[in-house]
Amino acid sequence: MKTNPNKLWILVFALGWLFDFLFWKQSPGVNFAIFAMACLIAAFYLLLSAGLRPHRASLSLLPLFGIFAAVTFIRAEPMTAFLAYTFTLLAMTLLAFTYLGGRWYSYTLADYVTKSLQLVGSMLTRPITFMNDVRKGQTEAGIQPSRRNIWPVVRGIVIALPVIAIFASLLASADVIFGQRLEDLIKWFNLENLPELIFRFVYIVVIGYALAGVVLHASTESKDEKLATEDKPSIPPFLGYIESTIVLGSVVALFASFVVIQFQYFFGGQTNIHIDGYTYAEYARRGFGELVAVAFFALLMLLTLTAITKRETETQRKIFSGLGVTLVTLLLIMLVSAYQRLTLYEAAYGFSRLRTYSHVFLIWIGLLLIVTIALEILRKERVFMFAALVASFGFAISLPILNVDAFIVNQNIQREINAQAIDSVDLDAQYFLDLSDDAVSALVSAYQTPSLPDSVREKVGASLACFNYERGLTDRKLTWQSFHFARINADKALVYIRNDLKGFKINDTNYPAMVTTPSGDEFSCSSYYYD
Repeated sequence: MKTNPNKLWILVFALGWLFDFLFWKQSPGVNFAIFAMACLIAAFYLLLSAGLRPHRASLSLLPLFGIFAAVTFIRAEPMTAFLAYTFTLLAMTLLAFTYLGGRWYSYTLADYVTKSLQLVGSMLTRPITFMNDVRKGQTEAGIQPSRRNIWPVVRGIVIALPVIAIFASLLASADVIFGQRLEDLIKWFNLENLPELIFRFVYIVVIGYALAGVVLHASTESKDEKLATEDKPSIPPFLGYIESTIVLGSVVALFASFVVIQFQYFFGGQTNIHIDGYTYAEYARRGFGELVAVAFFALLMLLTLTAITKRETETQRKIFSGLGVTLVTLLLIMLVSAYQRLTLYEAAYGFSRLRTYSHVFLIWIGLLLIVTIALEILRKERVFMFAALVASFGFAISLPILNVDAFIVNQNIQREINAQAIDSVDLDAQYFLDLSDDAVSALVSAYQTPSLPDSVREKVGASLACFNYERGLTDRKLTWQSFHFARINADKALVYIRNDLKGFKINDTNYPAMVTTPSGDEFSCSSYYYD
């Protein structure tokens, strides 16, 4: 890239302009995926043209990048979308870290922290040092700078623009005639939005500069020649074996007694609730939260003790590993209890987003604990960070596959159908209004199911009538940059059943709007959140 630095600057500033074109006054949609893909293609082009080929292991990140980038304009549920954006950027960051070295799977937490700081430093300083190196190389090679070099002119214009703008505004305030002439000049150039244009120009330059730093970092700092703690730990073990064993053994004994004494409450379910006078919420919500917190902090404690404990003999290593395996096994039993409590809570109150997240999260953290046991037995503790990263990717991929909001709709409607047979609780269809466009197609599909009981159909229809009403209140003129599959599918589904919803009358004289169903029941279009 040093032989042709202009190619780097042209591409990165073109990406800065593309960001402005895709995102300025646009709703989130396909624009993020397009910009991320453009950045990746431009970076690969610059690096490959400089003779820098990626490591094979780094290329394994590309499928993950593609999956999460696609999810950003396929699913609209907030947590799913947030994780898709996050892991798309994470995959791109890992590529910048390990483009040449490809050892991202061997990173520890210390490596992530160190390399993140290095990347930030490169984004701030690398473009400047790069241009200095280019000038130095040209001088050493006896190459005289071109007299037609445009960059001094560009830099002069960039510096002059804000200076001229400040003085011109002051002079316009000092003299009415000059102010009028200046206003006429601005109108002639159609510069009514000059402050906005300056702001947009500045962030285009900033984005281009930062992207140049990322590309330059990947070209020179991604060899991974040495990782933290590879030869020796960053923090040498300092805690004695006896002290560590006492701490770990005490916690194991506490957890074991808890499991033994409370075993009936782990798996006794509703029977034990009635015996002890607990409600579903007291039994399930409190028990679930505390058990997950215990599992998290106990795992953190075990990893910390593993890193700082001196184990000088084989016997000490075996005893410590045995206590660690026992601790993780007890944690697995506690997580099974937490899962059972959550299931009980869902059976009583139905599914919500938070409960669905928790359900999926418990599965992945349980798998992570099982892997932790295997790593402790095999003495491969360094691989834990990779296992945690895989579990994080797995959790993030599970949510779009599950389609959280559609899952909630289907599960709660089925629960209502089952509850009618035993004269149980009613469907809380008003909660559906708090869901995203992902839920609309599932609601339409349920509404059109011939076997759906009429009472449930009316509640689902009322929810759809509210969705349809809310769409009519908003300006739906969206550009192609904001294209989103969930929004398009929801619009098509609502258009398809619009005639079926004519029996649901909207009364919006007061806030919130109310829906009157064909049977005369009233349904509020005000959504609310519960966990």
